[in-house]
Amino acid sequence: MNFGAIPVNIAQDLTPSAMIEMAVKAEETGFESIWTFEHTLIPLEYESKYPYSEDGKMGGTDDIPIVDPLIALAAVAQATTTIKLGTGVNVLPQANPVYLAKQTAGLDWLSNGRLLLGLGLGWLEEEFDAIGVPFKRRGARFDDYLVAIRKFWSGETVEHQSEFISWSGFLSHPLPAQKPGPPVIIGGTKGKAFDRIATAGDGWFAPAVTPDLLAPLMKPLEEACERHGRDRSSVEVTTMWFPMMTDLDALKGFEDLGVDRVIVHTLGLKGKTTEEKLERFAEEVIAKQ
Repeated sequence: MNFGAIPVNIAQDLTPSAMIEMAVKAEETGFESIWTFEHTLIPLEYESKYPYSEDGKMGGTDDIPIVDPLIALAAVAQATTTIKLGTGVNVLPQANPVYLAKQTAGLDWLSNGRLLLGLGLGWLEEEFDAIGVPFKRRGARFDDYLVAIRKFWSGETVEHQSEFISWSGFLSHPLPAQKPGPPVIIGGTKGKAFDRIATAGDGWFAPAVTPDLLAPLMKPLEEACERHGRDRSSVEVTTMWFPMMTDLDALKGFEDLGVDRVIVHTLGLKGKTTEEKLERFAEEVIAKQ
């Protein structure tokens, strides 16, 4: 089982040097990957319900710095050599698909093939409104964008005509270093999420932070894979873990459920600084796996 660390691009005391130092320390201490969160903006007041908390609100303060994930990972890529670079997760339907395809291809090329592209549908309607993208039918938009982006990465002449996109007669270079492109790790559990993962995802970013929360979500994933003729083991499963919520037995629970990657939230680690937290976790957990 691999270990990632999150978030590299968000902190109340975030500075450019702190962002780079976190990534370098994670690489030095044996973490497989470093991850970002994404919100382009968060309104001071919103009606939308955050689906992963009881009160429907996200944690954190209104003034917390959030560096754009792809910009943060481009900076991290130049300071590291082996650690994988994950978005956990970027909201695909609210992005311009040309820019996202171009930027992710460039980031994968720049990092020598280290991008893990986590993508989700999004839940914050007010954010879509501010960006000027319809919130309705974002699932259909997601599906179409993903097909089109993979064409963009292919190196072949791009032809894609749909309700949402009109692309014709162009090539884009540089291509991603990974072929046929960066792994796409699809987040979520609602609506058609599991069918989308089974048909279009290289992996699943599971919104569960303990084995008990993850266990009931594995069955619908397995059922979706069976419906679409896919071996469930070919879907790489990534989940977050807050160590403060459980003991180390949770890792055995995740492993038994078929989790391939556990992303540790640094807020849940022991230590005074982020670097100390990563170092202690690596010594006490990663080195003993």
